[in-house]
Amino acid sequence: MIDLLIRNGSIVSGDGRREADIAIRDGSIAAIGELSNLEAHEVIDASGLHVLPGAIDTQVHFREPGLTHKEDLESGTRAAIMGGVTTVFEMPNTDPPTTTREALEDKLSRADGRTWCDHAFFVGASAENVGRLADLELQPGSPGIKIFMGSSTGSLLIPDDDTLREVLRNGRHRCAIHAEDEFRLRERKALVGEAPQPEDHPFLRDAETAALATRRLIELVAETGRPLHILHISTAEEVRLIAQAKERGLPITAEVTPQHLWFAGPEDYRIQGTHVQMNPPIRDDSHRRRLRDGLRAGVFDVFGSDHAPHTLEEKSRPYPASPSGMPGVQTFVPALVTLAADGLLDLETLVRMACERPTELYGIRAKGFLREGYDADLTLLDPFRRRSITPEWLQSKCGWSPYEGLDLAGIPEYVILRGTVLVRNGKLAGSPIGRPVRFLWK
Repeated sequence: MIDLLIRNGSIVSGDGRREADIAIRDGSIAAIGELSNLEAHEVIDASGLHVLPGAIDTQVHFREPGLTHKEDLESGTRAAIMGGVTTVFEMPNTDPPTTTREALEDKLSRADGRTWCDHAFFVGASAENVGRLADLELQPGSPGIKIFMGSSTGSLLIPDDDTLREVLRNGRHRCAIHAEDEFRLRERKALVGEAPQPEDHPFLRDAETAALATRRLIELVAETGRPLHILHISTAEEVRLIAQAKERGLPITAEVTPQHLWFAGPEDYRIQGTHVQMNPPIRDDSHRRRLRDGLRAGVFDVFGSDHAPHTLEEKSRPYPASPSGMPGVQTFVPALVTLAADGLLDLETLVRMACERPTELYGIRAKGFLREGYDADLTLLDPFRRRSITPEWLQSKCGWSPYEGLDLAGIPEYVILRGTVLVRNGKLAGSPIGRPVRFLWK
């Protein structure tokens, strides 16, 4: 007897679409095909719905410990599962930062019994833990090392090439990196005018700040051979640099966020103000168009939400005292499905970049693909039906979204984690059953 049978859905993979049924037993995909003769404890009729693997969001900030008035592991993963994200990688810039084995184990302990999706926690590189990074990247429950070249504080900041080179030489797995040049950022702070506005943000953190860091990284990768994954690409020049680096055969991969593909200055700054303030910034349409060209050309490997919530009170502070970052994990899949409906990409590319490629880059065990024997992580959605994003639907503790009031396609009808239905008919069901992600090399 099958536990769960999903019938009559249109199954989407990175290779194409087909009409098929999916049988689930003991949390795994047992069979895919014409399965009308099977008996099951529960049957979901997916007629009119597309069946995608659960999305893997490899860049979220859930603020626990230390900043839980903005978000915590329970609320952040609840937002993720409601939006069709079944696996998250959480970032180390919490308070205290995740730079030791003890801090990693503390996060894993906090997550136990409280998370709605599966999870892993990056360890942050610092000048103090360089000699331990080769060991830290192998710890259970972590996808590896995160590096901040700029836009961070305290021990997590690695601004100079000598320390960065040492970080890259201590370990062998792919590092994720925030690439903004800290020295240029400090210089440009002096350019703040008497009455700065949110639309000044991409001027103060200009395109050269990001491109300069990416140029430095490319040469360090050529020197050390260490695989690097550059997060939230935001500039036209970076698209060119990354394409060239890949042509050279360097082990560099790159992420683009839905918000950098969606929003553009100065218009969206005038409409939303600090709500679209993030690092690196939302830039003007010339950069957005080049990011979209890069997406079509296959320059980017994955999508990431860079979910980084702040309260409305914090966001209401006058710029530049307002913090950078916006929520995005719950709207991650719907925003991408809407961009697909508008012709920027197809659903196959969405699945490849939001589900399959993260599994390949980080060696995730049994996730990201609709294959027999893999975890039964599924999102069922209608890519043609659009619904308004309302505060009532949002689950993040911060309580707002830059997509609020917009009509997005692909809001999930069902979300299934390891065979358990956690979203049913668009509403939260079940209870938190998330567990640490397993990796092939651990």
